[in-house]
Amino acid sequence: MEHMTWGGAYAADFIPYFAFTLSVALVSGAIALALTIVRSDARNAMLLIGGVVVLVGVVLGLSLVYSYIAGIREAGEFPAWAMNTLIWTGWFAAFGVIVVLTVWVTRNVLGDDPAAIFTALFRYGLYATGIVFAIWLLVTLVYAGSAEADRIADVYEAGTVKAVQSYAGVSEDEAKAILGKMQAGESVELFDKRVALAAEYDRGIIANILVRFLPVWIGLALIFAVSIIFKRRLGLYGKLFNSPIGMVGLALVLFWILTAFSADMIAVFDPLTQVSGLKNKLPGTPVPDSEGLFYYLGGDNLARDVFSRVVHGSRQVLIIAPAATLFAFMVGITLGLPAGYFGGRFDTILSFLANLVLAFPVILLFYLLVTPEIRSTGIPIVLAAVLFLFPIIFFVLLFRTKFFTQPQKLMIYMVLTLVLGFWAYSGLAFNSDPLGVFRMDPNLLNIFVSVVFVNSPTVFRIVRGLTMDIKTRDYVAAAQTRGEGPWYIMLWEILPNARGPLIVDFCLRIGYTTILLGTLGFFGLGVSPESPDWGSTINDGRKLLSVYPHPALPPAISLMSLVLGLNLLADGLREQSLKD
Repeated sequence: MEHMTWGGAYAADFIPYFAFTLSVALVSGAIALALTIVRSDARNAMLLIGGVVVLVGVVLGLSLVYSYIAGIREAGEFPAWAMNTLIWTGWFAAFGVIVVLTVWVTRNVLGDDPAAIFTALFRYGLYATGIVFAIWLLVTLVYAGSAEADRIADVYEAGTVKAVQSYAGVSEDEAKAILGKMQAGESVELFDKRVALAAEYDRGIIANILVRFLPVWIGLALIFAVSIIFKRRLGLYGKLFNSPIGMVGLALVLFWILTAFSADMIAVFDPLTQVSGLKNKLPGTPVPDSEGLFYYLGGDNLARDVFSRVVHGSRQVLIIAPAATLFAFMVGITLGLPAGYFGGRFDTILSFLANLVLAFPVILLFYLLVTPEIRSTGIPIVLAAVLFLFPIIFFVLLFRTKFFTQPQKLMIYMVLTLVLGFWAYSGLAFNSDPLGVFRMDPNLLNIFVSVVFVNSPTVFRIVRGLTMDIKTRDYVAAAQTRGEGPWYIMLWEILPNARGPLIVDFCLRIGYTTILLGTLGFFGLGVSPESPDWGSTINDGRKLLSVYPHPALPPAISLMSLVLGLNLLADGLREQSLKD
């Protein structure tokens, strides 16, 4: 069986349109950026565009001459690659004419700000590229396998044993049995398998991967539809949909969250499954002796499916990073609020300890905390015993200050908090949960505690600074006048009004933690040696990067896209929180 191509059977028909629209977008964007940096007027635009057109013309002209001479020397005729170069020259010449006309219209009709025009060209070029991609995807999905189905239709139309033999390559007796099923209107398994396999090949790697992510697309569509409909009732989250940057960031983050939840449905294989003969195989390699299964992104150095490992790796990252960051915030909030509100010696001692931890380089501190030698000393368990108490303390204080005038409700909440809290505490910190509901692998505990320990001082300093600012506001003075207690004021007056910066920092800190986890995996200090987390996968693939780049690039791009999404989401939240 041959390898699957990236674009499938219909990609060649769309490549020229895709290349042209993308070229228009990229060149227009570059010119708009350059005009924004320098003075945006017609004269600078003409000079810049003229230089671009001349440079492109010279490069393509030299390429054409070289290709023509080389082709004449080797083949004695005008070669195909020289003709392709001539076609590309025509494309760029046409684009140059369009650009010059645009500048002329800008200068004589639309005013003296060419950067705005090229920004619009960049935007519409991206729209056109997206439309071309969508049309290609639609055509690919609709017509995939149609050629094979047409050949089978010809066999049905002929209705002879010879036609069945010619198509299926079977013996005469087998052909008669198949023909009997055809005449009886029954489904022929051989024909169905060939159509399904042909459809896989016709779709190509990109379209097949997009089809595998169907649960994620459905989830994204539902979440965005419901959120946009009810955005006026959703507070800061609803306002996020007024920010294009925030929406892009949210889409990227939700994509990986939904991927983590539906990893078992999306992945083709288990991340640890090895298939003989597929070591370092290229993307699109068919799996031997399988029913139309492929290694869409190739195999790694242990013959495991790279695509399945990337999908399952999202689950590893999104289990550790958000949970550890949430614990770090509970520690930082529980200590930062009283430090900023009361000040004095308590603030001085905590600030000194925080500065002491922050004095160490983060990567070095992480590296020291997760090494096996540190684990053998029992330090991670001691840190877990201390740090994991803070969520319990936080919720006890939260409910006590909220329901202190309602003893019955307070009793219920306190009992639930203490029972569930210490149940989880015993399992996570000491691995002594008798029911086995809460447990953490020692290596995972080591990494989790390290993330909490390293992030808590920074969160403490942020919360402390916000508290020192907010405690001088009038509504805090009003609460003090009413006779509210200090912890009520800190948790129900100061903390809600600090939510904007804290939410933004939470998103950013998950991104930083994701990068740190990837770095640990890269150094071989991840969750486990065979773990599909992205850092470990990148480390496994980098050893043969110059020969086989496909095992390392997909997890690297996945890590980049998640961190980019978190940063864009944080920017969108910051933008909307400032408008609050």
